[in-house]
Amino acid sequence: MKTAYLTDIGKKRQSNQDYVNVFKNTQGAILGLVADGMGGHRGGDVASDMAVSHIGHDFEKTELSSLDTLNNWIMAELEKENNRIIEAANQFSDLNGMGTTMVGVIIYDEKMLVANVGDSRCYLLRDDKLTQLSFDHSLVNELVESGEISKDEARNHPQKNIITQTLGVNNKVKPAAKIFNIQPDDMLLLCSDGLTNMVSEKQIKKTLTKDILLEDMCKELIDYANEGGGLDNITALIMQNVSGKED
Repeated sequence: MKTAYLTDIGKKRQSNQDYVNVFKNTQGAILGLVADGMGGHRGGDVASDMAVSHIGHDFEKTELSSLDTLNNWIMAELEKENNRIIEAANQFSDLNGMGTTMVGVIIYDEKMLVANVGDSRCYLLRDDKLTQLSFDHSLVNELVESGEISKDEARNHPQKNIITQTLGVNNKVKPAAKIFNIQPDDMLLLCSDGLTNMVSEKQIKKTLTKDILLEDMCKELIDYANEGGGLDNITALIMQNVSGKED
C-alpha cells in the first residue's frame, strides 16, 4: 500500500484546522484519517488534532484484523472521541463549541472499511471510474437523497456548508460506515471539503489517472483548489493498492 498526503491553509483562512495521518496496527491493518475542524479561534485545530491523534494512537495498539470487528471498534472509538471533544470544549472557554468532521478508511486483507462523520469524503478510483464511498452528513445531501434537488443544484446551493453530523458539539453521533472489497491498483482519495468545494470530480479523476507520484497528485489537487479560490483549508490523502494487499 502506497500512501501520500498533503494539507494546506488555503488562501482565505488564518490557520489550518485540517489534520491528516496514516497509521498501522499490530496486524498490519492500515488506517488513513482526514479531519476538518471547526469552531473558535483555535477550537477547530484542537478538535481535528485530538480526533486523528487519539483514534490513530488507539488503532496502533489494536490486534484486530477482522473488518467486522474493526467496524465495531471504529464506531465505539468515534463515540468515545465525540465525548472527549465535548468534555474538552466544556472545560476550556476558548474551545467552546469546537468540533470536527472526519473520514477514515481501514484496509486489511483485500477489504476496506470506510467510515465518516460530516462531509469530508472518500473517493475510489477503479477502472477509470471515480466513485464516492463516504456519505455526506449535510443538509444539502439530505435534499439530494430525498429528490428535492439535483446533484448539480447541490454544488452551488447556498446552504451546502451546513453539516448535520460532527465529532463534538452534540452528545449523539451517528457515523456512516460500510465495508467494500479492494482490488489491485485501486486508488483512494480522502479529502476535506476545502478540496471538493473548489475542484470538480472530473478534475479530481483527471489528476488521479496521471502517471505521476502520489505526492505530486496531492500537490496538484491542492494547487487546483487554491487556483479556484482557496476559500478553506485543503487536505488530500491518497492511498494506492499497488499489490492488492496491505504490505
